[in-house]
Amino acid sequence: MPPVTLDVDVLVGRYADRPGPSGDPDAVVALLAGNGITGAAVASLRAALFDVTSGNDEVAALGGPVLPVGALDLRDPLGAEREIVRLAARGFRAVRLFPDEQGVQPDFPSVRHVARRATEAGLVILTGGDVRRYWRPLRGATVVFLDTHFYHLGDFVVVARDEPGFHTSTRLLNSPDALETVAAQLGVGRLLYGSRTPWQEPVVPRLRLARSGLDAAGVAAVAGGNARRLLGVAA
Repeated sequence: MPPVTLDVDVLVGRYADRPGPSGDPDAVVALLAGNGITGAAVASLRAALFDVTSGNDEVAALGGPVLPVGALDLRDPLGAEREIVRLAARGFRAVRLFPDEQGVQPDFPSVRHVARRATEAGLVILTGGDVRRYWRPLRGATVVFLDTHFYHLGDFVVVARDEPGFHTSTRLLNSPDALETVAAQLGVGRLLYGSRTPWQEPVVPRLRLARSGLDAAGVAAVAGGNARRLLGVAA
């Protein structure tokens, strides 16, 4: 299978209200290495759920293969404003939104406001949530939709035709022709490998990419080249 040079969907920490892995940073890094993933855009569940500042500082200190991604709290748009300024000053290249975990609906004013502020600061937005519902407040931004399901692929494609900044993770695009459809309709540059390590199995999207109909250059782009370009990371 192709090596993955930058995975855009990796988490450290854990959910306090559900079973699952501990999300210990060392264990996550080891899991990535064991699955042929040499670089990862990593966000903190602690930042998303409990304490934005300390969680984001945690990922900033990890080093190694980790590209830190700042989590923002959509429940606190004024605090999110301040955190965007702080993260940009520290050299972060991306922020991550957790609307489902934070109970935030797409028509809440905070979503549009935070997206605008992040875009003004030059930050790429990685976001969870149903693309059919969250695309509207993110118009005009550079976004990677992390939860695009192959059932909703047509909706993503027709929206992304008018939004050149819209990209999708490959994590849930597991139908026989999903990757090929995005590449044919929008260009292979809109596809970024994501695994949601350690909460999901990283080998599944990697295997789907390896067996796709994309040529070798396209596979390499999806496996990290597109993410490095989007996030300004050297090869």
